[in-house]
Amino acid sequence: MSIEPLLAIRVACTISVEDERVLMLAKGTAIQKSFLVPLVALQAPESIISWIKGEYGMWTAFLALLVRLFYFIPGELDLPFLTMLLVIVAPYQALTLRGTQGGAIVSLAIAGYLAFQHFSRVGSLRRAFDQGAIVATLGIICIALVPCFFLF
Repeated sequence: MSIEPLLAIRVACTISVEDERVLMLAKGTAIQKSFLVPLVALQAPESIISWIKGEYGMWTAFLALLVRLFYFIPGELDLPFLTMLLVIVAPYQALTLRGTQGGAIVSLAIAGYLAFQHFSRVGSLRRAFDQGAIVATLGIICIALVPCFFLF
């Protein structure tokens, strides 16, 4: 097995997670951002998941929980914390979906729903590519295309 397909998979996962991160933190998007949390958990590279499940990830989640208890955190900044908690408390069977065809189908279903939500709330395809929505539109298209590559 050559290194090129493995490198392409890593690059696609990294691009998808970066797009999901941008969508989590972007203001003015027309999607329910809470659907991005399981999508990140399913598509994040193994190195990120092992870091979150490791000692440093647990301490980061613990400190984020303490900050959240005493201070108000806006919804956009709360989603990365919820992603960490989801990965930490997810059962082994749920994380075994990562990198499989079943995980790609679940990711594609979530990404398809987010794409439907984005394009129906924006109003038209022309408005989806206006200056205010172009970042969200390109991010939605990218997170919808990446699971398609993993189906085959």
